[in-house]
Amino acid sequence: MPESLSRFFVFVFGSIVGSFLNVCIYRLPLEQSVIRPRSHCPLCKKTIPWYDNIPLLSYVFLRGRCRACNGTISIKYPLVELVTALCFVFLYAYFSVRFVFFYYALFVCGLIVASFVDIQHRIIPDEVSVGGIGVGLLLNALRGLRVNPFGYNPDFLINSLIGIAVGGGIIYLTGFLFDLVYFKILKKPPIQGETESMGGGDVKLLAMIGAFLGWQKAVVVFFLAPILGLGVGIFNLLTKKDHTIPYGPFLSLAALLSIFWADILLYAFVWQWV
Repeated sequence: MPESLSRFFVFVFGSIVGSFLNVCIYRLPLEQSVIRPRSHCPLCKKTIPWYDNIPLLSYVFLRGRCRACNGTISIKYPLVELVTALCFVFLYAYFSVRFVFFYYALFVCGLIVASFVDIQHRIIPDEVSVGGIGVGLLLNALRGLRVNPFGYNPDFLINSLIGIAVGGGIIYLTGFLFDLVYFKILKKPPIQGETESMGGGDVKLLAMIGAFLGWQKAVVVFFLAPILGLGVGIFNLLTKKDHTIPYGPFLSLAALLSIFWADILLYAFVWQWV
């Protein structure tokens, strides 16, 4: 099969997965099932027929409007489908169709859901972060069997366990020390009623990232994420006078970059300093 055709099929597959991720992004914060009922318009509650639920294309054909009530369909839906499809194509181009492709594809799906939910609701669902920690451990346990089918190679599982501890621990400790100095020692008043600089969802998300990527890349993500978020934070402060930003998307973006450019990022943030 020509490579261009293979990438097209991967793109289509990714967009279909992205359509399901849209369901998760909408329903998880509302504590609703992602299986039932069928997809429906959030405005008029009418069930969406299959021909109006084709990833990317239906949004274009419907001109961003619900067929039943003519309500506006959020641009978020095709955006999630497009982002997922492009991520899958990049993963395929880098890893081809191997176990590691599906391993990272599942990981990226969790990052996408966490990011879009955090942007809208300022939370990261435990179904994604805590559930992702469990999935990361399980998959790394299976990787040990794949490497040595006649015995067991525990390296992947050990690295995953250390990644969870380092990823979650380093961001929790940083937030704890900052809050200790800022609120307790300097006696600064809380801003907008907030008493924590780092949310628990971010701690669990970086622990999940460590479960999939290991401790070294978790450290890279820890240092890279604030650099990625700096510009947005400054813009938000100047335009909205708001010092808070959803941090999950920047942790997720840093994790995604670490998948493809781990060696360069490891040298920049870890090895040249030790």
